[in-house]
Amino acid sequence: MTAIIIFVFLFGYMCIALESVLKINKAATALLMCVACWTLFMVDPGQYFPEVAGMASDKASQLINEHLLLRHLGDAGEILFFLMGAMTIVEIVDANGGFNFVSDRLATRSKRKLLWRVAGITFVLSAILDNLTTSIVMVMVLRKLVRDPKDRLTYAALVILSANSGGAFSPIGDVTTIMLWIKGCITTTGVMSEVLLPSIVSVVVPTFLLQFSLKGKLPDGQHHSAKTHADEVVFSLWERNLVFFVGVGGLCFVPVFRFLTGLPPFMGILLVLGLLWTMTEIFYRNKLVDCSMKQRVTKLLSRIDLSTILFFLGILMAVGVLQETHVLTAFGQWLNEVSNGNHYLVTGVIGVVSSIVDNVPLVAGCMGMYPISTGDFAVDGIFWQLLAYCAGVGGSMLIIGSAAGVVVMGLEKITFGWYLKHFTWLAFVGYLAGMLFYAAEKALGL
Repeated sequence: MTAIIIFVFLFGYMCIALESVLKINKAATALLMCVACWTLFMVDPGQYFPEVAGMASDKASQLINEHLLLRHLGDAGEILFFLMGAMTIVEIVDANGGFNFVSDRLATRSKRKLLWRVAGITFVLSAILDNLTTSIVMVMVLRKLVRDPKDRLTYAALVILSANSGGAFSPIGDVTTIMLWIKGCITTTGVMSEVLLPSIVSVVVPTFLLQFSLKGKLPDGQHHSAKTHADEVVFSLWERNLVFFVGVGGLCFVPVFRFLTGLPPFMGILLVLGLLWTMTEIFYRNKLVDCSMKQRVTKLLSRIDLSTILFFLGILMAVGVLQETHVLTAFGQWLNEVSNGNHYLVTGVIGVVSSIVDNVPLVAGCMGMYPISTGDFAVDGIFWQLLAYCAGVGGSMLIIGSAAGVVVMGLEKITFGWYLKHFTWLAFVGYLAGMLFYAAEKALGL
């Protein structure tokens, strides 16, 4: 039965990786894979869960549902509610003009200055927001700042690199770091203090090399302050800025909330969402109903990407089956033996693979393969920090290797071949430079 479960998982994984070819949404595949794996597990649960051996089928099912299925659902729910709350907060800020603050910081006619500003602001924003949302915001801003589509390709591609690197060092910057943080593999201070500089290096090196291909200034009329669809809202400037700082500042406060209260991170997200929701409702009390209703939170909730949420649910629950069948533990031991305990090799390969397939199931699999213990696998150990860096930054090597890359590819019509020719080598150089910097940090005891 274990072999059949593995086959179903691998087949589903392959269909997810070939989503663009099969034209089947990966969320649908993940949900089918999840249900199929758990159904196969229930055919003979006694070989994996000895406590139900010899029990009547109804009692065995009840015990497994309570002790296994609901436990994995609870673990997945922590991540999913966190993501849904964060997505809603970002939608509120965006719909009410909060991100106009970003466009004002970017405005310049110098192509090289704009390059560095785009890299810096994208890096910082993606550490607070998720890299997908940051990429969308930055592309929308770039469309107002750089009107020529050909000139904009370079900046848009740099957004992908910067967004993925910015999310790698922050516990709330990428789905993979959120998973590691909520699971307790990394801490806020640990990952930020030791992965921050390698992440910066992975952006600075490609940007430095890229600047030599840009010369001169943008044509007149291309560097004006950008405005979004939210300009239809009659919010004043101070109200928009307050929405931005409460929303973004609230996301930054979530790790502090967890430290102060001991409650899981999704509770902090719900606190921030409730405060921001209440604040915007107060602002809207004095606005005209016909010009503000579509920006209210009740309407914005329909914009949440539920297909992504369901994809994560399916993946995390399917990985839970592999964990309960001890497949991941055995594979982790084999991988450790083959690599001779070289964590840089293991995580480095995972980073490269994450540029081809989704990094969420890769990280979920690693969390199942290697339990938190001591040494390199302790909380904030080398393995977990390297995994956070490699899974995040590695996705930049191919444009299809991350959610940020896929969305920018669609928005700016960047071809796979163009990115492969002009940016893959830059991303790879930055990826290696960051890993070498991290190794130097550890060698010097920094």
